[in-house]
Amino acid sequence: MSDEGPRRAVGSVTRAIALLDALAASDNGLGVNELARRISVNASTASRLLATLQAAGIVARDDGGPYRLGLRLVALSERVLAQLDVRALARPLLARLVERTGETATLSLPGEGEAITVDFVPSPSSVVSMARVGRPSVPHATATGKVMLAFASRAGIHGRPGGAPGAADGPAALEAYTERTITEPAALARELQSVRESGWAEAVGERELDLVALAAPVFGRHDELAAILGIQGPATRLPSQVRRALREPLLAAAAELGRALGGHG
Repeated sequence: MSDEGPRRAVGSVTRAIALLDALAASDNGLGVNELARRISVNASTASRLLATLQAAGIVARDDGGPYRLGLRLVALSERVLAQLDVRALARPLLARLVERTGETATLSLPGEGEAITVDFVPSPSSVVSMARVGRPSVPHATATGKVMLAFASRAGIHGRPGGAPGAADGPAALEAYTERTITEPAALARELQSVRESGWAEAVGERELDLVALAAPVFGRHDELAAILGIQGPATRLPSQVRRALREPLLAAAAELGRALGGHG
């Protein structure tokens, strides 16, 4: 038999899938007769299917009660999510961001104390703000770094809680990269609170005077910070009114990537 062309579906597998779909649509579980009715089979067929699925842990029931989805599906879903390649999922979203904004779009992943750029799509403009794969963010001087400090964990830069350096041993000035860099811990704490409230961050000439960037968090299945999407470009092309217009497509892309990773978006 040729491997090419359409293949006939295996009836018992098709019915088992229909049965699982029916259980997934029910909040309180279903009995054999109701399941048989919903998937249009007789009760004996539904019973055999359920017995097979129950033996595999895919469905479960308590003391002769209604059937419900089994815990093995949780383990299977975890494996599916673990195998998702965030870069592959994000790539079309990065390309769409560039198409909509005209600026370079970046994907970063949170790490130990800093976020790392893992992919980007450059702007088609002749003057391009080029990202670099593997380049770490500066936590207090980049939009991506601020998002990581605000959402990744309670550990801030230098391992101090809440993203406020010097909390345990007195205020300590942060390194200044330009005249616009936030260097006071109290000012950084206010900035991070604003990022949490708005759901996005920006850095205007804070790491490099001629570079402007925006960033938004991507939350995974367990509401953890799974990735960070960013837009960056030359300061001359991104005044405040332009940056305001960039927020909507950036936040929409971050939400879409979050949903693709199993989150709520």
